[in-house]
Amino acid sequence: MLNVTSIYAALIALFFMWLSGRVIFYRRKNRISLGDAGDKSLLKRMRAQANCAEYAPIGLILLALIEMSGAPAFAVHLLGLMLLAGRVSHGVGFSASPPRMGARVFGTAITLTMILLSALGLLVHSLF
Repeated sequence: MLNVTSIYAALIALFFMWLSGRVIFYRRKNRISLGDAGDKSLLKRMRAQANCAEYAPIGLILLALIEMSGAPAFAVHLLGLMLLAGRVSHGVGFSASPPRMGARVFGTAITLTMILLSALGLLVHSLF
């Protein structure tokens, strides 16, 4: 069982549901059923949701592989926290009005750092 990865997968899924809810409720409130209708606020919400959907899966796959490879629980937690903090920071910063560029940049940086560290760790572990 992937006990540690399961925690972060569940938390990121809940955050993704929050991002999705923001899109859905905004669409219903403003009667926009398809596309963004040129509405910049809706577009920001849609992109925040899509960005999470683009980066979270690879991060969670890598996290699961790290855990399955026998990495210490603290290392898996650290990587999981990086992924969660990165996705939340980016999603909130990106969809805020006005956007919080510091949060967005931090979120992107910490997410990409987590992906890079995980990929390198798996390569080193697998090759040596």
